[in-house]
Amino acid sequence: MATEKVFPMTQAGKEKLEQELEYLKSVKRKEVVERIKIARSFGDLSENSEYDSAKEEQAFVEGRITTLENMIRNAKIIKEEEMAGDIVGLGRSVTFVELPDGDEETYTIVGSAEADPFEGKISNDSPIAKSLIGRTVGDEVTVQTPGGEMNVRIVSIK
Repeated sequence: MATEKVFPMTQAGKEKLEQELEYLKSVKRKEVVERIKIARSFGDLSENSEYDSAKEEQAFVEGRITTLENMIRNAKIIKEEEMAGDIVGLGRSVTFVELPDGDEETYTIVGSAEADPFEGKISNDSPIAKSLIGRTVGDEVTVQTPGGEMNVRIVSIK
């Protein structure tokens, strides 16, 4: 029997997923059903692009609901005390500078369920996070990225 994947996340991240799930179940699902009903009224379903589009959206919404339910069911909440200290880890924000040019970047390391690079949140499964976890301020680290190696120095951990 396969064990289910555990999704480490903050309490705020879990609440955000729960809100999205509630929206999909209570609002979006009803909207899609209504679109399907309207598209059916157009007649012949074999050449009805409105119907096909609505059915595709329904499949996406139902798939996302299933994914969110699984993530929430298998969530492991990262506690505040686990985020304390001066070591890079899950739930911590780390600022580093790229060497030698000195471009500074800050990311918060979160579980894959919460990852959003546009908000500065990277997955603990990402190459950058994997290279930084367990390190401390002042450490110089070589990060393997899809674009090649990147050398960085950790300047702060919060």
